[in-house]
Amino acid sequence: MKTQYKPILVSVLLVLLSFVCTAQNNQSIPAPEPMAGTPPPGLPIDAGVYVVAGLALAYGAYKKRKALK
Repeated sequence: MKTQYKPILVSVLLVLLSFVCTAQNNQSIPAPEPMAGTPPPGLPIDAGVYVVAGLALAYGAYKKRKALK
């Protein structure tokens, strides 16, 4: 086996081992208690993701254009 495949093989085996270890948990997990009062306020990230992705795309284009000059 070539040395370049060893890190990939080790990574895949460790991931598969974690799935096996997780699958062997036979303890039943109790349901969480319902929260008392109102839930904490949260911020929706629906439109924010598109704004950040657009800014990242614009910044990447700017850096690429600047690197080509």
